[in-house]
Amino acid sequence: MSTASTQLIDLSVGYAPRVGLALVVLVVGWMVIGILRRGINRVLSMKQVDVTVGNFLGSLASVALKVMLLLSVAGMLGVEVTSFIAILSAATLAIGMALKGTLSNFAGGVSVMLFRPYKVGDFITGAGQSGSVQAIHIFNTVLTTGDNQTVIIPNNSISTGVLVNSSTQSTRRIQIDVGIGYEDDIDEARQVVMDLIAKDDRVHAEPAPMVAVGALGASSVDLVIRFWVDAGDFWPTKFDFNENVKKAFDAAGINIPYPQQVVHHVRDDAAGS
Repeated sequence: MSTASTQLIDLSVGYAPRVGLALVVLVVGWMVIGILRRGINRVLSMKQVDVTVGNFLGSLASVALKVMLLLSVAGMLGVEVTSFIAILSAATLAIGMALKGTLSNFAGGVSVMLFRPYKVGDFITGAGQSGSVQAIHIFNTVLTTGDNQTVIIPNNSISTGVLVNSSTQSTRRIQIDVGIGYEDDIDEARQVVMDLIAKDDRVHAEPAPMVAVGALGASSVDLVIRFWVDAGDFWPTKFDFNENVKKAFDAAGINIPYPQQVVHHVRDDAAGS
């Protein structure tokens, strides 16, 4: 047998266990990744994550795990993977920097769909905008404002800022501040307001409505009116109550004073002579 043949046989014998082990790791690892992906899909489905987002996240996790598996198998076979990892890391960093804004919005969309701080139909305030949520996309959220304008907000702006969701609670508290004159009777004004509250079926009995003196202003005694209603009745009740308080105070002769300012005029006798 030639020397070349002997070397080839020795090389094959030396590498055979390593190749066999690498194949076992590859096959088993591939199966485990498949099981993990199905598990991820089930968890996302239980959390009612959007199907498109769920599939994307499952695929992303699967690809990342498979790349790690292939690199591990290559290392077991004696392949130098350090340079490849460095090139892959540099390419990933470059792509990430180029798509920084887009990736931020994507991450924000994933966060919104995973943690669900709001859903379609909710009335929210965020990123300086208020409106009803019409659609939640992977990169942006679409709102319709009260005057029927469409506002498209990048998800990163919503996910990283302060968000107010006015639709999560079944009830809301209305507060109305109104001033009366210092010459008017506080108890009479309170009774007028309480009578209005008692006549409105939308106002909840509990927590009990409240009318109190909030402050002694420069030109008025400032009353604070608070009561609770169903969330869907918030704006209609607030608007109606503002009007009804004004009419009831007018009928009762209770004054809602204008802001007043005292001006002192100093006469300069020397200049006038």
